[in-house]
Amino acid sequence: MQSTGRDPYIRSVELLRDRIPSFAGYPFHLDVLRNFSSLPLHPKVTYLIGENGSGKSTLLEAIAIAWGFNPEGGTLNFTFSTQDSHSELHRYIRLVRGINRPRDGFFFRAETYYNLATNIDEMDKEPGGARIIDSYGGKSLHAQSHGESFFAAFVHRFSGNGLYILDEPEAALSPFKQMSMLARIHALVNKNSQFIISTHSPILMSYPDAAHFELSPEGLQPKSLEDTDHYIFTKQFINNRERMLRHLLEDSVGEEED
Repeated sequence: MQSTGRDPYIRSVELLRDRIPSFAGYPFHLDVLRNFSSLPLHPKVTYLIGENGSGKSTLLEAIAIAWGFNPEGGTLNFTFSTQDSHSELHRYIRLVRGINRPRDGFFFRAETYYNLATNIDEMDKEPGGARIIDSYGGKSLHAQSHGESFFAAFVHRFSGNGLYILDEPEAALSPFKQMSMLARIHALVNKNSQFIISTHSPILMSYPDAAHFELSPEGLQPKSLEDTDHYIFTKQFINNRERMLRHLLEDSVGEEED
């Protein structure tokens, strides 16, 4: 990871291994945590990449909660809870903070964004005070498509000088919107923002001034974009679509016959 001369809001994440009572239960049984001690964060953008179930969302959630965000997402001011399902990992990590403090921040979770939108609508029904939805463009997030409501937060709510922790933000975004998201990330980075992003999207993980960490049984492995499994598999499929489809579909037929 190259130094950019900027002091990040979070310099690194350390696992307090000596405090963990057992690595047999969730989430400490995850392979990545068995071999994890410290994660250095890029001052601009850090990507966490891995297969489903590898633990990237669990780790990202722990970082967000340790910072003070609501487990279900939003700014530091959100306290709603619809389901207490977060892990205890945040109690066993330490955030090494930089000198500067962010003036803005947001924990974006694709899987609980609906709950966030509902909470905003409910709070705006209460009399008095400014409408919260005005910070998201003024239109109820439930009155927009899934992708439009996602992008409303990125464009209107994220104001810069902030720490933004995003869990699979590409979930409802078209490829074009994912490219637009890259431009938005760049604009916010230029306003002294730091991003930590969990994603499956090779498009979204293409920001050039960034660090990529792939979760594996060996721990967190720093990699270039081109060496990540997501990039390699996507490139192979696009460049050899007919051959790969033939191989995949023939295998599926063989499995059914077995």
